[in-house]
Amino acid sequence: MVPSFSIVPRKSWRAEAARPGMTNGMRGIPEETAIVLTYNGGSHAVMMASPQDLTDFAYGFSLHEGIVTRHEDIAKLDIVEHAEGIELRMWLSEDHSQKLNERRRHIAGPTGCGLCGLESLSDAMRPAPFVSGSGFVMSPRQIMQVLSAMPRLQNLNLQTRAVHAAAFWEPSAGLVALREDVGRHNALDKLGGALARMGRSGSGGAVFVTSRVSVEMIQKSTVIGAPVIVAMSAPTALAVRTAEAAGITLVAVARDDGFEVFTHPVRIEEDVAAHVA
Repeated sequence: MVPSFSIVPRKSWRAEAARPGMTNGMRGIPEETAIVLTYNGGSHAVMMASPQDLTDFAYGFSLHEGIVTRHEDIAKLDIVEHAEGIELRMWLSEDHSQKLNERRRHIAGPTGCGLCGLESLSDAMRPAPFVSGSGFVMSPRQIMQVLSAMPRLQNLNLQTRAVHAAAFWEPSAGLVALREDVGRHNALDKLGGALARMGRSGSGGAVFVTSRVSVEMIQKSTVIGAPVIVAMSAPTALAVRTAEAAGITLVAVARDDGFEVFTHPVRIEEDVAAHVA
């Protein structure tokens, strides 16, 4: 089993002076590993990712990339460790095997690469499905409470201070899932896979991410079905346009002192009571 982080020696520079780092001059840093996703014996994508929650990653990536439409369409998954990395070896149901044979997409990208390797502009700019989220609302106070609750649940980040997280929150259950990775896209894929395996629909909750929001983050969130996505950093202009077209409420620049709502603000209301964490 590949560890999710390592402890390494280092020397810390502070205030123009060299001194041993904290904890006996050691620091925890996250591992990143080459993860190859194969389907029916053929390599489809190579991603650099954190070597944890790989079952969730396999299912979430497959769903978000449109390789399958349900997690049950993956008939078998084997996680195989190699000297160079880890293989997520998947076998698809017959219908999806045929569809996969018609695709010619191959990806080889850096950490968390979201759209690299696509064959055409139409692939990159595929329309996101519309998310209705009818009747779902949350309050500013709930958003701030979730943001406050997330850090203590980010176990890998507590060890390394160097990874992203994606979490899913529901009014009745609070934070029901949180996944971490060195890549923000990978963390969201892992979250989507976890929710699919739990049999949980995203339509009744909100996705929270500790990163900026680019267009592929919106596209992945639409597959999850979440009507609200909250990000700690800023969105790109294309992400805003995509969220608007997809019916998603995009909340970003979410910090200790507040946040900004970029699209569909009707879902953010005062005095909504619900469970948080």
